[in-house]
Order: sequence, then structure tokens, then C-alpha cells
Amino acid sequence: MAKYGKGAAKTVESAMRRKKKGTLKSGSGRKVTSRKQAIAIGLNEAREKGAKVPSRKSSRKGTRKAARGGSSKKR
Repeated sequence: MAKYGKGAAKTVESAMRRKKKGTLKSGSGRKVTSRKQAIAIGLNEAREKGAKVPSRKSSRKGTRKAARGGSSKKR
């Protein structure tokens, strides 16, 4: 089963063309020069349009579980 739909591929392709042309902007308004960033922007646009794209991986930073018995004192 395919991970990404055809609509997603078209949107990413469009973002890559805009990057090459120099008109693709990031969220902060700066010009995008990174290939990986262009792909990420394309996938995000495809998600907004409702194309078949897997959900983003959530950042797990700062959500570490406390060590076993961390806050309670041993007797």
C-alpha cells in the first residue's frame, strides 16, 4: 500500500519547482534553499489540501518519564 497519494506528489513537486525558481518562502518569510525543507513544506501543503499523507511525527523532547520512584523517598 502506498504511503503518499498522487496529490501529495504533485504538491511536493510544485514546492520543489518554486524552490528552484527562488519563490518558495518558509513560515518566517525567508527564502528556502534546503531541499529537505522544500519537501517538508510541500507535504504540509498537501496535508492542508487533504491529500493522502501520513501525519507528522510528534516531537518527544521534554516528555521523558521520571525515573522509577524519582519523587518518593524510600523507607
